[in-house]
Amino acid sequence: MNVQYFKKIKGLLFTTATLFYACTDNSQALMELNADLQEPLGTASNIRMVYTDSLKIQAILTAPKHLDFTNLSFKYAEFPEGLKVIFFDDQQRENEVVADYGILYNDTRIIDLKGNVKLKSHEGAILTTSQLFWDAESEWLFTEKPFTFEDKDYNFEALRLDTNKEFTKFQTGSLIGTITVSETTDSLEQK
Repeated sequence: MNVQYFKKIKGLLFTTATLFYACTDNSQALMELNADLQEPLGTASNIRMVYTDSLKIQAILTAPKHLDFTNLSFKYAEFPEGLKVIFFDDQQRENEVVADYGILYNDTRIIDLKGNVKLKSHEGAILTTSQLFWDAESEWLFTEKPFTFEDKDYNFEALRLDTNKEFTKFQTGSLIGTITVSETTDSLEQK
């Protein structure tokens, strides 16, 4: 009985040792596999993309380099060497944004612009910041970074911006600068 018991223990130890030997650290191989999956689907140089809707040109994007990551589960396009976008309003007036870096998230349609971001409107308004998000779906701009804004009525600096593309509705943090305000009489105060 002791001989059979020792044979079973010996067999169990042999099986356990084999299992431990088979379970080697493959983390390096997994990292290499995942690195391959992070490669762009395509790379393009000196691109020009024209976005249209109902036969009207909505925007023209130019960039020295475009990386297409639509092969990933969270699809995006990257512009590592900067980009310039000319977009048109309903009257086909040109507005322009430039940045040192950009990334477009396909599913959310949010564009993240970074580095020397400058937005110029057709009316001459200029917004500069280090980072600006553009929600293409709702045509809304926002940032948590310091920015400056200047047009014929405004010249100010602030931290945080949340605005529509026309800059007619916006919220900011603390302001430093000049703002033209017109005062109207409240109808309740009149006799």
